[in-house]
Formats: sequence, structure tokens, C-alpha cells
Amino acid sequence: MISVNTHEAKSKLSALLAAVEERGERIQICRNGKPIAELVPIRGMRDPMQLHPELSKVELREDPTEPLSDEEWPEGFR
Repeated sequence: MISVNTHEAKSKLSALLAAVEERGERIQICRNGKPIAELVPIRGMRDPMQLHPELSKVELREDPTEPLSDEEWPEGFR
């Protein structure tokens, strides 16, 4: 684990985030020598454009954006 003071964290934030992202480093941020926060990698971080393994199994049998017919609207809203 890397420990940095708040001033160093502020001035080197981009480099610290790169270390977290690329190498999975954990960064401890201290004020007056006492830990106050930690930068950690998000568990299971994946490409946001990649399909979710469970949701990709869902099959829609109808178009959820298709407007409702008159018969499908509740009585009070026709």
C-alpha cells in the first residue's frame, strides 16, 4: 500500500489514479500522519460497453417502447 499526504495526493492525483487503475494499487491518504481515506480499485471493474453476463440472457418478447393500444390503457386514462 502506498501512503501519501493530502498535499501530495492533490498534486499527483492523476498518477495515483493511474497506479490504482493499471496495477491495482491501494493508496492511503493521510493528514498529519493519520490515515483519512483510501483510493482502491473497484472490484470487478469491467468495460462499460461489455454486456452484463446475467442481463445478456434476458429475452424481450415485445418492444417495451411500443405505445399501448386503447384496450391496454387503464379505464380511467382512456
